[in-house]
Amino acid sequence: MIRSGRFFLILFTATLLQSCFKKDDMITPHPRGDVKTDTIRMTENYLYQVYYDLESGKVVSSNEKSTADLGFECKPDGWHVILNTSDFMKVADMGQVLFGAPYDTTGLKMRFDKSNGDPDSTAIGTWFTTIGADTVSNEHVYAVNRGLDVSGNPLGLYQVIFDSLKKGTYYFRYAKLQGGTVSHGSVTKDPSVNYLFFSFQSGTVKHLEPSKSSYDLLFTQYTTMLFTDQGIAYPYLVTGVLLNRDHVEAVSDTTHAFSAITFDLVSSLIFSNNLDAIGYNWKYYSFTTGAYTIRPNLVYIIHGIKGYYYKLRFIGFYDKAGRKGYPVIEYQRL
Repeated sequence: MIRSGRFFLILFTATLLQSCFKKDDMITPHPRGDVKTDTIRMTENYLYQVYYDLESGKVVSSNEKSTADLGFECKPDGWHVILNTSDFMKVADMGQVLFGAPYDTTGLKMRFDKSNGDPDSTAIGTWFTTIGADTVSNEHVYAVNRGLDVSGNPLGLYQVIFDSLKKGTYYFRYAKLQGGTVSHGSVTKDPSVNYLFFSFQSGTVKHLEPSKSSYDLLFTQYTTMLFTDQGIAYPYLVTGVLLNRDHVEAVSDTTHAFSAITFDLVSSLIFSNNLDAIGYNWKYYSFTTGAYTIRPNLVYIIHGIKGYYYKLRFIGFYDKAGRKGYPVIEYQRL
């Protein structure tokens, strides 16, 4: 009887503990996805930036790459201002000079945003001091080279001064670098996106990026630093893939064949949230053939915005008419 009582007590306790766990806490297994292929239509001159969702296999949105100039961070505590690196934009800090006066770029040290997306390595950098709850200007004037359009033509030079960031709204002034009419701009944060953008040409805010929870990859041109054979760094405009800044990670694999990569491999990998973790190096230009060639043994494993893992490789860069700017991807949810 004593043994039976103990057994009943243990069984009752185990049943009670089991009932304390929510069914939601159980991890529901998900089936491995089908292998999918898709062609991303950036076009021959890389005119378009394309935001892509791996789970749905769809383009979320796209826009012409020269639509805007500056991006303003939308995190609640964010303050960074980035450049549209797809246009080869660059900027120089001219210091505390008279805003609106005519200037040129002679002697200026122009800087680029780093392609890894490090928010502490932006070309504009820290433009403010903090007074109470507000972020106010350091009174520096920045010379902005808007870069080049798809035909390689200069987009123009501007000067800008960032006045403040108050209650979620950035306030700034801008004018042509050679002087002239001073315009006022403002951008109010939208927490659904990583950055909102502003166009000097139209004087308007641009909602280029879709909801940060809706996409994984951005197919675009962007500026990065390359190196000569002598180890000298120089900026270059490349065509590739950037990650969603909001918790998307990736790692490359040249050891395993695409078909051999399974979910079991994920735990052994070290992922990176660098913006250019996929980048442009999945292809190379052959001066012999005068064409781009895909690196066949390069596979990327991506931890997507919806929590799933995917393997992805590039299998083409040309459309059926032989025009470049049409990356073809093959991928599968693990």
